[in-house]
Amino acid sequence: MRSRPFAQVDVFTATPCLGNPLAVVLDGQGLDAAAMQRFTDWTNLSEATFVLPPTMPGADYALRIFCPGRELPFAGHPTLGSCHAWLAAGGQPKGADIVQECGAGLVRIRRSGRQLAFAAPALRRSGALDEADVQHLCRGLGLSRADVAAHAWCDNGPGWRALLLKSAEAVLALRPDPALLKDLDIGVVGPHARGQGPDGCAFEVRAFFPGHGGTLAEDPVTGSLNAALAQWLIGAGLAPESYVASQGTALGRAGRVHVQRDAQGAVWVGGETIGCISGTVLL
Repeated sequence: MRSRPFAQVDVFTATPCLGNPLAVVLDGQGLDAAAMQRFTDWTNLSEATFVLPPTMPGADYALRIFCPGRELPFAGHPTLGSCHAWLAAGGQPKGADIVQECGAGLVRIRRSGRQLAFAAPALRRSGALDEADVQHLCRGLGLSRADVAAHAWCDNGPGWRALLLKSAEAVLALRPDPALLKDLDIGVVGPHARGQGPDGCAFEVRAFFPGHGGTLAEDPVTGSLNAALAQWLIGAGLAPESYVASQGTALGRAGRVHVQRDAQGAVWVGGETIGCISGTVLL
């Protein structure tokens, strides 16, 4: 056990306590997966990350990402939050973009003013859900089948099953049944009436995933889900090529996720991050 540099940051917000917090151990060398998992579970946050020296050519650093009970190959808010903490600790990228190595491969991150944005990794699975899956999600979320405007696999590491509802209000009204949904990663999105969303947001998003002890947890703001939703919705003509989504409203948060598809077809997902705690941790 030794002292390691540590930061806790709030992601997808410029105001502390209104985004999604992340624990970042800035020196994860020598820790095995079991130690990383124990620390992650102890933090009681949705994710914790561990920065390591890169092993792939072109990477600036490597990152291991853990959530309660499991390691993830990729996750969005840990990507942006870890990059923010790495830069704040003096990290120097080799090029104009920062390049993160993780279980999903190399992920590019760019800086624009106070925002960081990552290039969404390719979907591992896409296309419509099976009808049996849609019916099960409807039962678990208290929806009728007619409430669902569209559905798709949005798997970019976390295996998100995604539903598009007809309105943001319908998304905020969801009351999920943990007994039916506790083993699933679920994303739900609905449009705000034009110009009526908070800060002009176009969509409201909610994310549910397996929590501690077989429960169902809700994530305050979810980069991986928003990335996959953007690839699906923009690709299907269901969303504009640039928009802002709100997430966390149902939890008293005010996450803002900025989405843009560039001329080359890459989808960038970003927002602001703010440091809340810095110091050391004994691990």
